[in-house]
Amino acid sequence: MDSKAANRAEAARLFEMFKSAGALPVETDILQPADTLLDLYGEDIRSRAYVTSDPLRGEMMLRPDFTVPVVQMHMNDGAEPARYTYMGEVFRKQEHELGRPSEYFQVGFELFDRADPDHADAEVFGLFAEVLQPLGLRAATGDIGILLAAVDGLSTTDRRKAALKRHLWRPRRFRALLDRFGGRLAEPDERLRLLNDVQKFGAEAVLDQAGPEIGLRSRAEVMTRIAALEEDAATPPIGAGEVEILDHILSLRETSPNALENLRDVAVDLPNITGAVARMERRLNALAARGIDVGGLDFEASYGRTTMEYYDGFVFGFYAEARPDLPPVATGGRYDALTRVLGQGRSIPAVGGVIRPAQVLALREAGQ
Repeated sequence: MDSKAANRAEAARLFEMFKSAGALPVETDILQPADTLLDLYGEDIRSRAYVTSDPLRGEMMLRPDFTVPVVQMHMNDGAEPARYTYMGEVFRKQEHELGRPSEYFQVGFELFDRADPDHADAEVFGLFAEVLQPLGLRAATGDIGILLAAVDGLSTTDRRKAALKRHLWRPRRFRALLDRFGGRLAEPDERLRLLNDVQKFGAEAVLDQAGPEIGLRSRAEVMTRIAALEEDAATPPIGAGEVEILDHILSLRETSPNALENLRDVAVDLPNITGAVARMERRLNALAARGIDVGGLDFEASYGRTTMEYYDGFVFGFYAEARPDLPPVATGGRYDALTRVLGQGRSIPAVGGVIRPAQVLALREAGQ
């Protein structure tokens, strides 16, 4: 059996397991409208997706994942609660030196249920743990909701908080912003020169001297941006104590019970995370009720920041520790905000994940 046929057969096996767990099988188009994905992720997604053009439908992308089209389908006419499963190929550009395929199978499970999100998290994680149990994988967990709450709790402007949250999934950019907002990093020289000229001559005069207006932004948009830069320059830095607390949260790696105790202590100084920490405790109790050994379950507060851009709560992944060369066998998490965006104001708590059948097959054949 060739590798693609073998991967498809393994995908079908996993697909049947999810159907046996009560999921309704669904399919999505391989060609997806690019505007939806660009609105969600910005132009960054172009570097990872295959983009083409249709004379009638405009810019299209080869399906980079299933979650977005499945959420759109559910928000249009799905019943509640709902469990879905799907299988098929996704397409993503890869770094040449990694040697990873640019098209591969995914099998997924998504749960939409507003009754008890903490138990829904536990149900999805428990199902993936059960399906993958024969492989002896390491599970990693995190919680993007705690990081978002921590940023919201900082003593600074809403504009700065929004910038930090927007770049939470870009750790280098996030770090540069936090260092600048915290006074650890100086303003860029070009920005300082611009603000100095604006202070001396006024924004209108600076724009008049800048030459012809040839960019995509209107003059009014540029004026608004200059005003935002002036406001930011006049904003006091975030206190060193708050920056240290956020750094501590970002670096937290512990077993789940120890992480929970640590975060409870942090909440004394940063009360805004109290609700997110309480949700973590309820989730751990729900996991324990399903037979998951939470005492040995790893928690990494920064987990998911580089690969899970639409998740906003609990996140998880399963890895083969003996094969660090392989990508994660499975990943997943909660994406409530995505349902609100795609539901045009309506929303429903949702959580799900995907398995990569090729990795499962490789590990099974290796006897791991």
